Amino acid sequence: MDQKEINDAEWRNPENWSGPKWASFYFSKRDTRTWVPKAIPSLGWTLNIGKHAGAKWLFGFLVGIPGLFILVLLLVSFNLWM
Repeated sequence: MDQKEINDAEWRNPENWSGPKWASFYFSKRDTRTWVPKAIPSLGWTLNIGKHAGAKWLFGFLVGIPGLFILVLLLVSFNLWM
């Protein structure tokens, strides 16, 4: 079995998915992909949080984006922006 077949088999395995199908989380250490199609592929892509890169992306989304928003708010509130 080559890696593409392993990835496909892992993606089809319902034990690797949690949550409702439209907003599910994917966790597979055997799947080499960081970004995978959602359980309903027409809804886009999701992260494989079983991979270190996927966990880093998730951390970036959860901490980096709000942190950037807070930084901009602080700069605006102290009139340091423009």
